[in-house]
Amino acid sequence: MPTPAENLACDEALLADCTMRGDAALRFWEMPTPCVIVGYANTAAREVNVSACAAAGVPVLRRCSGGGTVMLGPGCLNYSLMLPLALAPELSTVCGTNAFILRRLAAALGALLGDEVASAGDTDLIWRGRKCSGNAQRRGRSHLLFHGTFLLSFDLGLITRCLPLPSRQPAYRAARPHVEFLVNLPLAADTVKEALRAAWGAEPSTLPWPEAATTRLVRERYAQRAWVEAR
Repeated sequence: MPTPAENLACDEALLADCTMRGDAALRFWEMPTPCVIVGYANTAAREVNVSACAAAGVPVLRRCSGGGTVMLGPGCLNYSLMLPLALAPELSTVCGTNAFILRRLAAALGALLGDEVASAGDTDLIWRGRKCSGNAQRRGRSHLLFHGTFLLSFDLGLITRCLPLPSRQPAYRAARPHVEFLVNLPLAADTVKEALRAAWGAEPSTLPWPEAATTRLVRERYAQRAWVEAR
Protein backbone atom coordinates (compact mmCIF):
# COMPACT_ATOMS: atom_id res chain seq x y z
CA MET A 1 0.00 0.00 0.00
CA PRO A 2 1.68 3.26 -1.05
CA THR A 3 -0.23 5.75 1.13
CA PRO A 4 -1.29 5.91 4.80
CA ALA A 5 -4.96 6.20 3.81
CA GLU A 6 -4.76 3.07 1.69
CA ASN A 7 -3.06 1.14 4.46
CA LEU A 8 -5.70 2.12 7.00
CA ALA A 9 -8.48 1.33 4.55
CA CYS A 10 -6.87 -2.02 3.74
CA ASP A 11 -7.02 -3.02 7.41
CA GLU A 12 -10.76 -2.37 7.54
CA ALA A 13 -11.32 -4.09 4.19
CA LEU A 14 -9.32 -7.14 5.27
CA LEU A 15 -11.33 -7.38 8.49
CA ALA A 16 -14.54 -7.46 6.44
CA ASP A 17 -13.01 -9.96 4.02
CA CYS A 18 -11.88 -12.32 6.79
CA THR A 19 -15.28 -12.01 8.45
CA MET A 20 -16.99 -13.02 5.21
CA ARG A 21 -14.63 -15.97 4.61
CA GLY A 22 -14.36 -17.04 8.25
CA ASP A 23 -10.60 -16.75 7.97
CA ALA A 24 -7.61 -15.13 9.70
CA ALA A 25 -4.84 -12.98 8.26
CA LEU A 26 -1.56 -11.32 9.17
CA ARG A 27 -0.03 -8.54 7.10
CA PHE A 28 2.95 -6.24 7.49
CA TRP A 29 3.36 -2.77 6.10
CA GLU A 30 5.80 0.11 6.30
CA MET A 31 5.56 3.79 5.42
CA PRO A 32 8.37 5.48 3.46
CA THR A 33 7.44 8.91 4.84
CA PRO A 34 6.13 10.03 8.27
CA CYS A 35 2.44 10.30 9.09
CA VAL A 36 0.32 10.76 12.21
CA ILE A 37 -2.55 8.36 12.91
CA VAL A 38 -5.25 9.46 15.35
CA GLY A 39 -7.25 6.83 17.24
CA TYR A 40 -10.96 6.57 16.45
CA ALA A 41 -12.03 8.35 19.64
CA ASN A 42 -9.21 10.92 19.59
CA THR A 43 -9.47 14.56 18.54
CA ALA A 44 -6.72 15.67 16.20
CA ALA A 45 -6.88 19.26 17.44
CA ARG A 46 -6.12 18.06 20.99
CA GLU A 47 -3.68 15.20 20.39
CA VAL A 48 -1.63 16.54 17.46
CA ASN A 49 0.55 19.59 16.88
CA VAL A 50 -1.34 20.27 13.67
CA SER A 51 0.67 23.34 12.67
CA ALA A 52 3.99 21.51 13.08
CA CYS A 53 2.69 18.60 11.01
CA ALA A 54 1.54 20.97 8.29
CA ALA A 55 4.89 22.77 8.25
CA ALA A 56 6.75 19.45 7.97
CA GLY A 57 4.37 18.04 5.36
CA VAL A 58 3.27 15.24 7.69
CA PRO A 59 -0.31 14.09 6.95
CA VAL A 60 -2.74 13.45 9.81
CA LEU A 61 -5.23 10.59 9.46
CA ARG A 62 -7.74 8.70 11.59
CA ARG A 63 -7.98 4.92 11.94
CA CYS A 64 -11.00 2.73 12.65
CA SER A 65 -9.64 1.31 15.93
CA GLY A 66 -9.34 2.72 19.42
CA GLY A 67 -6.21 3.67 21.33
CA GLY A 68 -4.06 6.76 21.27
CA THR A 69 -2.41 8.83 18.57
CA VAL A 70 0.77 7.45 16.99
CA MET A 71 3.37 8.57 14.51
CA LEU A 72 4.57 6.17 11.82
CA GLY A 73 7.27 6.36 9.19
CA PRO A 74 10.65 4.94 8.18
CA GLY A 75 11.94 2.69 10.94
CA CYS A 76 8.49 1.55 12.05
CA LEU A 77 7.28 -1.95 11.23
CA ASN A 78 3.50 -2.08 11.25
CA TYR A 79 1.41 -5.24 11.46
CA SER A 80 -2.30 -6.02 11.17
CA LEU A 81 -3.80 -9.19 12.58
CA MET A 82 -7.33 -10.38 11.77
CA LEU A 83 -8.58 -13.18 14.04
CA PRO A 84 -11.88 -15.01 14.55
CA LEU A 85 -13.23 -14.50 18.06
CA ALA A 86 -13.76 -18.25 18.33
CA LEU A 87 -10.00 -18.84 18.14
CA ALA A 88 -9.56 -18.57 21.92
CA PRO A 89 -11.82 -17.87 24.94
CA GLU A 90 -9.68 -14.84 25.81
CA LEU A 91 -10.81 -13.08 22.64
CA SER A 92 -14.36 -12.70 23.99
CA THR A 93 -13.40 -9.50 25.86
CA VAL A 94 -11.32 -6.40 25.12
CA CYS A 95 -8.98 -6.92 28.06
CA GLY A 96 -8.67 -10.65 27.40
CA THR A 97 -7.80 -9.94 23.77
CA ASN A 98 -5.12 -7.43 24.74
CA ALA A 99 -3.52 -9.88 27.15
CA PHE A 100 -3.73 -12.86 24.77
CA ILE A 101 -2.18 -11.11 21.77
CA LEU A 102 0.38 -8.99 23.60
CA ARG A 103 1.64 -12.02 25.50
CA ARG A 104 2.38 -13.80 22.22
CA LEU A 105 3.99 -10.72 20.66
CA ALA A 106 6.13 -10.12 23.75
CA ALA A 107 7.34 -13.73 23.78
CA ALA A 108 8.36 -13.56 20.11
CA LEU A 109 10.26 -10.29 20.54
CA GLY A 110 11.84 -11.38 23.80
CA ALA A 111 13.20 -14.52 22.18
CA LEU A 112 14.84 -12.43 19.45
CA LEU A 113 16.37 -10.00 21.93
CA GLY A 114 17.37 -12.53 24.55
CA ASP A 115 15.77 -10.13 27.00
CA GLU A 116 12.34 -9.61 28.50
CA VAL A 117 9.65 -7.73 26.61
CA ALA A 118 6.50 -7.14 28.66
CA SER A 119 3.07 -5.58 28.33
CA ALA A 120 2.27 -2.33 30.15
CA GLY A 121 -0.64 0.06 30.30
CA ASP A 122 -3.57 -1.12 28.19
CA THR A 123 -1.91 -2.04 24.89
CA ASP A 124 1.80 -1.18 25.07
CA LEU A 125 4.86 -3.40 24.89
CA ILE A 126 7.93 -2.29 26.79
CA TRP A 127 11.61 -3.18 26.74
CA ARG A 128 13.87 -2.08 29.59
CA GLY A 129 11.09 0.13 30.95
CA ARG A 130 10.41 2.02 27.71
CA LYS A 131 7.67 1.65 25.11
CA CYS A 132 8.66 -0.14 21.92
CA SER A 133 5.21 -0.95 20.54
CA GLY A 134 1.72 0.57 20.60
CA ASN A 135 -1.37 -1.44 19.63
CA ALA A 136 -5.13 -1.10 19.18
CA GLN A 137 -8.13 -3.20 18.27
CA ARG A 138 -11.46 -3.05 16.50
CA ARG A 139 -14.05 -5.68 17.24
CA GLY A 140 -16.78 -7.15 15.06
CA ARG A 141 -19.42 -9.78 15.74
CA SER A 142 -17.24 -12.73 14.73
CA HIS A 143 -13.76 -11.29 14.03
CA LEU A 144 -11.41 -8.62 15.34
CA LEU A 145 -8.64 -6.45 13.98
CA PHE A 146 -5.59 -6.02 16.19
CA HIS A 147 -2.89 -3.82 14.76
CA GLY A 148 0.16 -1.92 15.93
CA THR A 149 3.71 -0.82 15.28
CA PHE A 150 7.19 -1.79 16.39
CA LEU A 151 9.81 0.93 16.76
CA LEU A 152 13.02 -0.30 15.14
CA SER A 153 14.94 2.73 13.85
CA PHE A 154 12.46 5.59 13.94
CA ASP A 155 13.40 9.26 14.41
CA LEU A 156 12.02 9.76 17.93
CA GLY A 157 12.80 13.46 17.83
CA LEU A 158 10.24 13.90 15.05
CA ILE A 159 7.54 12.61 17.40
CA THR A 160 8.43 15.36 19.87
CA ARG A 161 7.90 17.99 17.20
CA CYS A 162 4.58 16.63 15.94
CA LEU A 163 2.87 15.20 19.00
CA PRO A 164 2.34 16.84 22.40
CA LEU A 165 2.17 14.62 25.44
CA PRO A 166 -1.05 12.60 25.12
CA SER A 167 -4.09 13.71 27.09
CA ARG A 168 -4.39 10.17 28.49
CA GLN A 169 -1.20 8.53 29.76
CA PRO A 170 -0.53 5.16 31.41
CA ALA A 171 0.81 5.40 34.95
CA TYR A 172 4.11 3.76 34.03
CA ARG A 173 4.93 6.63 31.67
CA ALA A 174 5.39 8.92 34.68
CA ALA A 175 5.04 12.02 32.44
CA ARG A 176 8.27 11.21 30.59
CA PRO A 177 8.77 13.12 27.29
CA HIS A 178 8.65 11.07 24.10
CA VAL A 179 12.43 10.69 23.70
CA GLU A 180 12.75 9.33 27.26
CA PHE A 181 9.63 7.16 27.10
CA LEU A 182 10.06 5.48 23.69
CA VAL A 183 12.80 3.12 22.50
CA ASN A 184 13.82 1.53 19.21
CA LEU A 185 14.39 -2.22 19.32
CA PRO A 186 17.79 -3.31 17.92
CA LEU A 187 16.13 -5.70 15.45
CA ALA A 188 15.77 -5.87 11.67
CA ALA A 189 12.27 -5.67 10.20
CA ASP A 190 12.63 -8.97 8.30
CA THR A 191 13.69 -10.74 11.49
CA VAL A 192 10.62 -9.48 13.35
CA LYS A 193 8.35 -10.47 10.48
CA GLU A 194 9.62 -14.04 10.47
CA ALA A 195 9.24 -14.32 14.24
CA LEU A 196 5.65 -13.09 14.15
CA ARG A 197 4.74 -15.35 11.24
CA ALA A 198 6.02 -18.28 13.28
CA ALA A 199 4.22 -17.10 16.44
CA TRP A 200 0.86 -17.04 14.65
CA GLY A 201 1.44 -19.94 12.29
CA ALA A 202 0.88 -17.62 9.32
CA GLU A 203 1.48 -18.95 5.83
CA PRO A 204 1.76 -16.97 2.56
CA SER A 205 -1.65 -16.47 0.95
CA THR A 206 -2.56 -16.72 -2.70
CA LEU A 207 -5.87 -14.94 -2.16
CA PRO A 208 -6.19 -11.48 -3.75
CA TRP A 209 -6.26 -8.55 -1.37
CA PRO A 210 -9.56 -6.59 -1.24
CA GLU A 211 -8.51 -3.87 -3.65
CA ALA A 212 -11.99 -2.62 -4.61
CA ALA A 213 -13.13 -2.33 -0.98
CA THR A 214 -9.91 -0.56 -0.04
CA THR A 215 -10.31 1.98 -2.84
CA ARG A 216 -13.91 2.63 -1.83
CA LEU A 217 -13.01 3.14 1.83
CA VAL A 218 -10.26 5.59 0.93
CA ARG A 219 -12.66 7.58 -1.21
CA GLU A 220 -15.57 7.53 1.23
CA ARG A 221 -13.74 7.77 4.55
CA TYR A 222 -9.99 7.81 5.00
CA ALA A 223 -9.24 10.58 2.50
CA GLN A 224 -12.14 12.70 3.74
CA ARG A 225 -11.25 15.69 5.89
CA ALA A 226 -14.52 15.33 7.80
CA TRP A 227 -13.45 11.84 8.92
CA VAL A 228 -10.01 12.97 10.06
CA GLU A 229 -11.29 16.03 11.91
CA ALA A 230 -14.33 14.37 13.51
CA ARG A 231 -14.80 15.32 17.14
